[in-house]
Amino acid sequence: MGIDAAEVHDLISGRMRESGQMYTRGRRHLVELLAAAGRPATIAELLEAGPRLTQSSLYRNMVDLESVGIVQRVVGTDDLTRYELSEEIIGHHHHVVCTECGTVDDFVVPARAERSLDTAIAKALEDTGFVQTAHRLDVLGTCAACA
Repeated sequence: MGIDAAEVHDLISGRMRESGQMYTRGRRHLVELLAAAGRPATIAELLEAGPRLTQSSLYRNMVDLESVGIVQRVVGTDDLTRYELSEEIIGHHHHVVCTECGTVDDFVVPARAERSLDTAIAKALEDTGFVQTAHRLDVLGTCAACA
């Protein structure tokens, strides 16, 4: 994990316990696979990376981890659902989405640009009555492999 693994596992264990669920060895392995992926991963990619996982338990565990805010879904331009650890765990970031192959990758905007983006969004929403609590940015285009 590129993040402090012990802290992450403690956070997740506590959150699972609070929701009446167990942080099993299988769930722990799944969290480690998601962290190691470094970008949103499909079920097929996770099964390939963790061959001892079964598809049915992987889906069940994703539902449980998502229900307590540990995992979030990421939508691309294809029919595949991708998953990643929540921003609370891996930090605020955005996604680039290839419109050719469907690959989704993470990118981070410098803090100054984030503040400008928040200001621009607030200004655009000024007269709508909508109250912004956060934002997500997906940039669509063609990845290096498809270009």
